[in-house]
Amino acid sequence: MTSGAPCAIGVDVGGTKIEAIVLDAAGQERWRERVASPRGDYDASLQAIAALVARARQAAGGARCTIGIGAPGNVTARGVMKNGNSTQLNGRPLPRDLEALLGQPVRLTNDANCLALSEATDGAGAGAEVVFAAILGTGTGAGIAVRGRVLNGPNGLAGEWGHNPLPWADPGELQIACFCGQRGCIETLVSGTGLARDHAHVSGGTLRAEEVVERAAQGDAACEATMRRWESRLARALAHVINLLDPDVIVIGGGLSRVERLYANVPPLLPRWVFAGGVRDEPVRTRIVPSAHGDSSGVRGAAWLWRE
Repeated sequence: MTSGAPCAIGVDVGGTKIEAIVLDAAGQERWRERVASPRGDYDASLQAIAALVARARQAAGGARCTIGIGAPGNVTARGVMKNGNSTQLNGRPLPRDLEALLGQPVRLTNDANCLALSEATDGAGAGAEVVFAAILGTGTGAGIAVRGRVLNGPNGLAGEWGHNPLPWADPGELQIACFCGQRGCIETLVSGTGLARDHAHVSGGTLRAEEVVERAAQGDAACEATMRRWESRLARALAHVINLLDPDVIVIGGGLSRVERLYANVPPLLPRWVFAGGVRDEPVRTRIVPSAHGDSSGVRGAAWLWRE
């Protein structure tokens, strides 16, 4: 699995938590732990990662392990981070600093790429030719795996779905400023943050995304209307992916992947926007499924980065 090493350590660096895992040579989980992410503090983030890796090494019994890191954002040709919504990482040489701190080489890629790799390897997209994996959480991102390998591109931007404009916008649809410098990005409207913001804008009520989901299930009319708008936006954003990439499967990760109604309500909306060349009732064959490994899929993908 991992260049001859008997085990693999994966670390998922998120905005709210940092998680580490140890997988054995057969891909079985041997140990896992998560801690809260230090907010806005680069040096504290490095130390938190190092402490988790130290405990992972101890759990591996001193066996030689590879280390893979999933982090928000991308690594530039100069080896510094860019495009991360955990902005303390941007402009910092995270791979180099981690290698110096941990005393061995690391492989680092976008956290959404780790999700795609995990699900294409032994998850909901196992065996599929093309897997598009979307993270719907505090932010929104995506990764692409082709024949079981991550697609990066020369700019490291393959799958940066969240920073394109939401297609087929409705009149009066919110055009929210994004941290990337643009307005109306998919991330600002399809993420959990975007769902909550839209609800506040339309209804005047201040609720977290999970509260909107819960109240809609209880029959709250305003929350149900918010969920319908969100499902329309998600369908449009995913139809755009299908028109461009035509993946075999779209795997949903992140906190909103647990919203069960999306798997029933979004697919029937897709034919309105998926190109069918004037053929009526043409089915959309792309499957939309939740990640098999839940919110730990990204950390598993990080561990898989060194597999041969």
